[in-house]
Formats: sequence, structure tokens, C-alpha cells
Amino acid sequence: MKGMIVVKADLHMHTTESDGRLSREALFKHAASRGIDLISITDHDTCLNVDDNVQLAKKYGLQYIPGIELSTLYKGKNVHVLGYFTDDSHNNKAMLDYYKMIKRGREERAKQFIENLKKYFDIHITYEQLNTIAHGIIARPHIAKAIIENYPEYSHNEVFDRFIGDHSIAYVPSTELSTEEGIKLLRDHHALVVLAHPKLLKPHIHDDVLMFDFDGIEAIYGTNTEVETTYYRNIADKRGMFVTAGSDFHGIVNDQKHKDVGFVSLTGEDLTRFLTRYETLKKTVSTND
Repeated sequence: MKGMIVVKADLHMHTTESDGRLSREALFKHAASRGIDLISITDHDTCLNVDDNVQLAKKYGLQYIPGIELSTLYKGKNVHVLGYFTDDSHNNKAMLDYYKMIKRGREERAKQFIENLKKYFDIHITYEQLNTIAHGIIARPHIAKAIIENYPEYSHNEVFDRFIGDHSIAYVPSTELSTEEGIKLLRDHHALVVLAHPKLLKPHIHDDVLMFDFDGIEAIYGTNTEVETTYYRNIADKRGMFVTAGSDFHGIVNDQKHKDVGFVSLTGEDLTRFLTRYETLKKTVSTND
């Protein structure tokens, strides 16, 4: 990256523009305090305010790559795909239309969750309550927060485990975009494509998904065991992919499913390999335009 020596990178985190708890500026400030040099904000299904983020990165002495975490489906199960944009294609009409489509879909999803929670668990929350909690796209952490507000006897993790996880009878899928379509959407818009947190894939789709045409794998993930990290590193090596590292920071109190910024980081040869691929694609895109 130009302008500074990048030693540590965290390439997976969220703000209030999806399901995180910190504003974009607060997240830049927090990342700087955690000793990270390069970040990518990867909010769910949206990548807006990039120009403002570039200025915030300068303000807090960080490097920044525009990113996104797409919510896709394979055989009816969630597959999250990270994209790292190499130009301003995140602002093209097709992407802007996608952001709007997903936002509408998540609004309808939230309404269905409200009905299902009432029907199956006698848990009552309102759409107005969710709108007050969410600053942008309504996601499951917002639903969890609403449940906890009304039923403080439940913890964040317990809400996911009992009521709104994808194994629950109340669960509503987040999108109808297939994993193949998600990969193509990102490729068409000049992004490096990375499989997010492969350890979270459901067992019956795990091996299939790993065979998709990703550029990289998030092999270094906050809740990985050493065995898991080694396993996904080996897969990346065998298939000629780079690895990335992400805390999946959300900033939710007592959240055991995600970690603080910099809890894991991309360093050394891993970071060099990622940045080389990123800069190579960036140069290729620029040459072809």
C-alpha cells in the first residue's frame, strides 16, 4: 500500500451501517488504538461512504481497502463471501441496485422473524423497535438486541443459539443470491473474492463450498483453533489461494462469536501475498479501463 509500511491487517469488521455497534469513525479510531495498520470495513451487503472512509483512514493514520460481506446461499444454507474492491466499482449501478434489493429483502425478513418469534416462542418484538436499533440494514444482531431489551434474562449468545440461529424453527434466510452469483457479482466489479470464516459452514455443504472459485480463504479467523487455521491454510496452499485474517469485529458486549479488532491479524508473507494480489488486480483493472 502506498504512503506507509503495512505490518498488520484486519480485513473483516462491521459498523452501524450493517450489524456492528460502532460508527465508521469510531471504528477507525478503535482500530488505530489496537495497533492495526490496514483495515477493511466489510459491512453486510453494502459498501457506501467509501470516499469518507478514505478521509477517516488518513485522519487516524490507517490504510483502508473498501470491502463488503455478501450474504449468499448454497443448498439453502448461509455462505458469506468477502469482497475487496480495487476501484470504484462498488459504486456502480448494479452494486447500488444490489444494496437496495438486499435492504428491502432484509426488511421483509425482519417482519417474518417477528411473526415467527411470536408464533413459535411467544417472544414479542416490533418492527418499529428494530428500526430504532438499526441504523441501516436490519440484521440478526439487531433482532437479538430487541429480544434482550424485552427479555433481559437472555444473553446475546443464548438468543442466537435458541431463537434466531439457522437451526431454529423461527429462522428466515437472509437472501436468495446464490454463492455462484455472489462470486460473479464481485468479480464483475473488480473485487478479490474470499470465502469468509469457513469453519462456520454447515458440515453438509462445507467441502462443496471450498471448491468454489475463490481468490482466497479467511483461514485466520478469531474463533479458529490452531488445527482449523492449519487445515484452511493447507487448502489455500494446495489451490494456489492466498489467506486472509479477520476478527469479524461487531462491538457487541459479551459477544463470544466475534473478536476485537486485531485479535487476529494478517502479517508477514501472508500479508505480502494478499497485497501483491490486490495491487496486481488493481493495476490490471486500471490498464483495461
